[in-house]
Amino acid sequence: MSRRLVAALASVVTLAATASASAQSLSYLTPHWDKHAGDVAVSFEGKTYVNHGLVAVGWLPAATRDFNGESLGSFSSMALDGWKRDADGSYEGILRTLPDRGPNNVGPFAGTTDYSNRVHTHAIRLVPGKGLTITPTGGFLLKDQAGAPFTGKDPGSNILVRDGVRYPSPAAGEGAGRISLDSEAIAYLPDGGFYVSDEYAAGIYLFDKTGKLTGAIETVPALKPIKKGQLDFGAEKAPTTGRRNNQGLEGLAVTPDGQRLIAVLQSATMQDSTSNNATRNNTRVLVYDIGKTRTPLAPIGHYVLQLPTVREAGDGQAADATAAQSEIAALSDSRFLLLARDGNGRGKGAPNAPVYKSILLVDLAGATNLAGTPYEQDVTPIAKDGVLNPDIKPVTQAELVNLLNPVQLAKVGMNLSVSPSTAASLPEKLEALALAPALDRAAPRDVFLLVGSDNDFATATGRINGQDFDAALKGDTGTGDNDNLILVYRLTLPR
Repeated sequence: MSRRLVAALASVVTLAATASASAQSLSYLTPHWDKHAGDVAVSFEGKTYVNHGLVAVGWLPAATRDFNGESLGSFSSMALDGWKRDADGSYEGILRTLPDRGPNNVGPFAGTTDYSNRVHTHAIRLVPGKGLTITPTGGFLLKDQAGAPFTGKDPGSNILVRDGVRYPSPAAGEGAGRISLDSEAIAYLPDGGFYVSDEYAAGIYLFDKTGKLTGAIETVPALKPIKKGQLDFGAEKAPTTGRRNNQGLEGLAVTPDGQRLIAVLQSATMQDSTSNNATRNNTRVLVYDIGKTRTPLAPIGHYVLQLPTVREAGDGQAADATAAQSEIAALSDSRFLLLARDGNGRGKGAPNAPVYKSILLVDLAGATNLAGTPYEQDVTPIAKDGVLNPDIKPVTQAELVNLLNPVQLAKVGMNLSVSPSTAASLPEKLEALALAPALDRAAPRDVFLLVGSDNDFATATGRINGQDFDAALKGDTGTGDNDNLILVYRLTLPR
């Protein structure tokens, strides 16, 4: 055991609850805020994890233009490379970030835009206790097999078939003939290739290191969006069964050994929930074996993860929403970190203060595997009114990092204000995770956890496809720009 871990356990302020695998989601009806300034230890599956707290924050202005001369609009997901520790104790690396489908319903854009999906690169430098600098350095557009860019336009009901794979694609107008992609998560392979998960199809696309599409994984039948008996990838209206509109595979990670790909649906499928958003709590986790082929036809694991439910107003009344998951980071072939959050905060445009935003530890071992069962191969519901079927054991989980800590946020100049919010208020959409080793001989099990925000292209000086747009936040006390943010926490992970 490292000296840092021994010291942390000696000075721990509070112990979080041990792992839970009950048939009911935890519910947060009032703001779930943590005011502890020091270390928090978490007992999970017989091992101790330590959250040492927030050590730095970095900002990237929303008005930033990317390598293509357009609004940057990240971070829906991110991946870290080239990480090293310098002689002065600072750290540096290359951060690759993924924006989503582009600005929507702002300025000259009615609905979705013909935005070319892309990956951005940044040089980052971390000085713990002082800050994180983020410097854009370039990037590249994602291209299909023929070298054409993708489009962010909603595909409606049109489908494009290539090499036996069904892709969403607009039938006419902007983006016609190209693959529609609402890119939400990125996961890199050792050779530089990477996967990107999609919101429209709830599928997974494989790219080579240049950003060219080389394969795809269609999702399982239970997650495919079906309207009027037909496959329909459009996101304007909810389907009858399958993934909810705008609730695709939001979390994606390659395991450290490179043999597994884990994907998590943002919230419950239509057949597993009702019109009450608090019943969207039983979501799905898919595990693919990518050791022999990187585009397997079916998952080897299919599990249920119970997301927390919340009361958006935080007034103690009945839960009316689900803290949907926004990203994962793999720790092993069966264990990962998961970001679950409400929809409150800067950018929401509502007076409700954040109620729940946390990083959870999740373990698949011991959970019921639904792979190949009717729950996966057709639309047999796994839950009714938000209550999981008694024959299904969900994955275990425990809270590791409570992001709603006003004491720690204040130390880096941030706040939880919403009425009105300020430029330093915690944003609504925290959507990206990345892990980096601390490279500390005195604490060999320590890592940094980077948590990034997606600003939805919210800037007063936006530009896409040669067109300027104003997507400034309404009622803001400043410029109205929702700057991109990365929070940095230090953790101790057990062996």
